[in-house]
Amino acid sequence: MPVQAGPPSVTARRGSNSPRVGDYNQVVVLEAIRRHGEGLSRVELSASTGLSAQAVSNICRRLIDEGLVVEAGKLAGRPGKPRTLLRLDPAGGSAVGVHLDPAVMTFVVLDLTGRVVARSDRALPTTAAPERVLAQIAEDVAALVAASGVDRERIVGLGVAAPGPVDSAAGALIHPPNLPGWERVGVRDALAAAAGLPVLLDKDVVAAAVAEVWAGGVGGSGNAVLVYLGTGVGAGLVLRGEVHRGASGNAGEVGNLLTRSGGPGTGPGGPARADGPLGRLGDLCAPRTVVRTARELGLGRWDLADPLAVDSALTDVCALAAAGDPAAEGLLERWAVAVAGAVTDLVDLLDLEQVVFGGPLWSRVEGAFLRVVPGLVQASAVAGAIHPVTVRGTRIGADVAAVGAACLALDEAFSPSSTTLLLRH
Repeated sequence: MPVQAGPPSVTARRGSNSPRVGDYNQVVVLEAIRRHGEGLSRVELSASTGLSAQAVSNICRRLIDEGLVVEAGKLAGRPGKPRTLLRLDPAGGSAVGVHLDPAVMTFVVLDLTGRVVARSDRALPTTAAPERVLAQIAEDVAALVAASGVDRERIVGLGVAAPGPVDSAAGALIHPPNLPGWERVGVRDALAAAAGLPVLLDKDVVAAAVAEVWAGGVGGSGNAVLVYLGTGVGAGLVLRGEVHRGASGNAGEVGNLLTRSGGPGTGPGGPARADGPLGRLGDLCAPRTVVRTARELGLGRWDLADPLAVDSALTDVCALAAAGDPAAEGLLERWAVAVAGAVTDLVDLLDLEQVVFGGPLWSRVEGAFLRVVPGLVQASAVAGAIHPVTVRGTRIGADVAAVGAACLALDEAFSPSSTTLLLRH
């Protein structure tokens, strides 16, 4: 699903009329245009950014000359002279995203509007050395870029989303539990050398949250959590409209949170309640754990050793639940109860307004989770009586981490930040 910008979800960034901050102002204007997919006039840009009409006019001329923005018709129906709308030129820039998942690697190319213009995937070779996997990624990126038809000179960077923990400063993975053998692997520098592109590395849950923000999916006060369901479970935090990474880039490690799964009475026709055994969220939510329990319930005889086999088995379990198998339905609902308890703790801790689910598993468990989680969270959250807590799935789809990885590169190149302002001046 394309990343389509919606209306601004939080207060728009303001520019400065000081002549020393021209580059920063340019990305402020570009972001304002991006956030309004239908386009903005120069008058509206001046009002939303706080920049003078002359400054906006000069910036827009530069953006058009650089091929980032196009004039897209007139805005009529208002008093005065019809105003010319400005929109992003989709071909003005591109970015590549890679999701390094323990089961399947996903590759996407986005245009400047965040639309997916090319996609591919392949199984992660679990027995290959990290160096060989990275070389394969560089080859797949080159092939996808060639197939996409985008101008390679317009590619601003390559983003990589991977299981944490990560060393952001070094651009390295630090022994992620779900990637055995990846001990202090310098992903950023190795891929930059092999692919010939600037590379950014972030946790998959962080990248997914970035994608959701880029899609305009975090409204209200901009306080949300994206719960990522994949080979592992994680949380991407959005506070006041900004993705929160923490001191080292590893915020959102929620696998050690203690929670309870649903009790024996949880299931079709019974109330969802958290009175099952207490356990670590990461253990309770691991696909291998769910499939092992399904085996114990007699739902099938699946191989638990291979990640791809486990993923396929989980698809079978979800299909049984969708077909009305009581044991499978109950299993998924107990899983949802466990997640709801941990999510409620996060909502209470940070006073969040939104819970967004995503990740490779989401489309398979969506039905069970949306039947169980919203009611439990709203009923249990301390602030639930003051403001609603909405629970929904991501707007992006199953490739949210790969799309978010590409958005990392677009964000770095085209979004304003105080760091950009300080470094350039």
